[in-house]
Amino acid sequence: MRRPNRRQVLLAAAVAGAGVAAGGVPEMVRLLQPAARRERGRRVPHGRPAGPAPRRDPGYARGVPRALRRPVHNLHDLVPAAPPNAVALTIDDGPHPRWTPMMLDLLAEHQVPATFSLIAGEVAQYPKLVERIVAAGHQVCDHTVTHPLNLPGLGAGQIKEEIGGAHDRIAQVSGVAPRYFRAPGGNWSAQVMDTAAEHGMLCIDWEVDPRDWARPGTSAITRSMLAGKPGDIILCHDGGGDRSETIQALRTVLPALKQRGLAFVAL
Repeated sequence: MRRPNRRQVLLAAAVAGAGVAAGGVPEMVRLLQPAARRERGRRVPHGRPAGPAPRRDPGYARGVPRALRRPVHNLHDLVPAAPPNAVALTIDDGPHPRWTPMMLDLLAEHQVPATFSLIAGEVAQYPKLVERIVAAGHQVCDHTVTHPLNLPGLGAGQIKEEIGGAHDRIAQVSGVAPRYFRAPGGNWSAQVMDTAAEHGMLCIDWEVDPRDWARPGTSAITRSMLAGKPGDIILCHDGGGDRSETIQALRTVLPALKQRGLAFVAL
């Protein structure tokens, strides 16, 4: 029997060490055979032009849990399974001194837990907001130090600093080591995922992208988010620009999805 290589050992340790976030979804990932999902077509996340998906190391998939071979974009990729009516709201690019407090107030009003993908450069400027996020029971996610959309194209040392540096700084400020990583713009590579795994983090993508970062209008954001289904990971933003449209859309979306019987969970 072949002995596992270093990459497999690191990835197995990341899975074995995953716990359960309070009030959230267990982090153990499903050991599935590689299978094509989302046959209806590949998404083009914000910040990435249409074109071929990032190339993967052919050996990367052998013997590695599916959710570590590719980013998780649906709660059904986590085991034990999320409640059948669960959805997850993820909020990127903060903290921001104006929009994050408004977002936290809105989430508290509707009793919705969320996952905040934090940029370490912003964390250093607004540590009290990070403390407030954690105190409110929300999850934190590593979203790099400087939010480089070309993360896979950086040198190995830069990738390690962007991911590992953010992990450490978020942990120091919040008191919570991030267990999730999201690549800026959804731009992934095997090296990016390996680096996240070396820090014990699962890679998280999304299913519903309202492109609120582009400010398409409150109604457009609302329509997109209302299309959410059980198991979906929903993306929105509290940083990176004027997020008034996002806040206004969520005032409609949060109660509407709950009225449909969907339950919000933190990752």
